[in-house]
Amino acid sequence: MLFDTHAHYDDRWFDADRDALLSSMPEHNVGLILNPGCTVETSKAAIRLAETYDFMYAAVGIHPEYSIGVTEQDIARIQELSAHPKVKAIGEIGLDYYWLKRSPETTPPKDQQQALLRAQLDVARETGLPVIIHDREAHEDCFNIVKDYADVKGVYHCYSGSLEMAKEIIKLGWSLSFTGVITYGKAKKARHIIENLPIDHIMIETDSPYLTPEPERLVQKRVRNSSLFVHRVAEQIADFKGMTVEEVERITTENGKRFFGIA
Repeated sequence: MLFDTHAHYDDRWFDADRDALLSSMPEHNVGLILNPGCTVETSKAAIRLAETYDFMYAAVGIHPEYSIGVTEQDIARIQELSAHPKVKAIGEIGLDYYWLKRSPETTPPKDQQQALLRAQLDVARETGLPVIIHDREAHEDCFNIVKDYADVKGVYHCYSGSLEMAKEIIKLGWSLSFTGVITYGKAKKARHIIENLPIDHIMIETDSPYLTPEPERLVQKRVRNSSLFVHRVAEQIADFKGMTVEEVERITTENGKRFFGIA
């Protein structure tokens, strides 16, 4: 059984066939899916999906992309939503500096992103929930903030940092999650990292509808990703680590269930 630990089924790209697609997951060996929110509204949508499908769970949080205009009431609402029994994490939260050099006029500045991250780590500390971290071209700042919350556990989703930082993250008791990006031809860095990480700190995800793995990505441009392709991530990790696919499926599912507190 596969556990897709990060997929955005609230995205409008799934509007045409969401129910049919999700209903088909068990017959494709996808036994669990976690849907994180990126705003208050998408966090609510994630909870509605989790209420609809037994195998789905939710995380609630505000993505750094939406840092501008966030109020104390928004943070309070995230904390209220976190009390739902199918909410298993605060996320996705973090820092994203990618667009600061490309579109600085529309990108939340670093100080706002950092303040929002700390506010939501405070929510995680108060609720006892783990966090899902989004870290894009903000590795040092993100890790320095995370280190201030030694009592909070978390996962770096779609990990893109160095092996050295990965080892430091694991020392904190945290985990790393990988997407279909590791199937791309230029994923030599990811291979080096995965080869040198303990499998008990690794989870798999799709980040659907984004980051479609190969070979599906090569079929046509912008093919929509879904949990139907999460097996590609497991297969690639198995290849990198010299394990069977069945071993990777079983261990990463156990890792995800243990991390998110799913029986």
